[in-house]
Amino acid sequence: MDYNLAALKLMCRQLRDAKETATQSAFSLGGILFQRAWVQGILVSSSDDHFILDDGTGVIQLSLCGDFRNRHWQIGMYVMVVGGYFVGSDHLPLIKVHKMVDLSPYPDREAMWYLEVIEAYRMFYQPLLEDY
Repeated sequence: MDYNLAALKLMCRQLRDAKETATQSAFSLGGILFQRAWVQGILVSSSDDHFILDDGTGVIQLSLCGDFRNRHWQIGMYVMVVGGYFVGSDHLPLIKVHKMVDLSPYPDREAMWYLEVIEAYRMFYQPLLEDY
């Protein structure tokens, strides 16, 4: 994992457009290389060490390991997730969780998240995409 590549703040829908690169274990979104994604949404289902997160634009599978398996995650929680981005064998987008935080006690976080993604796009991603 190359930690020099930023974790992109994205909506699940945007991850559908990511393309795997041939030379690195990375993905490209309109020319922006990334290996990690930062998403927020509601946990909608679980099985073993996996959850499905829904952010309103799509769903993504979360793979939990280590300490994250021992925490008490519940369906309906609003969470922030950062981790390595992969496409699973079933073609469902997958994040191998590095960080996961329950934001349910903060009801305004969901509305703020949409604004954060828009701001990141306008400030950082859009200028790079226009040069691409």
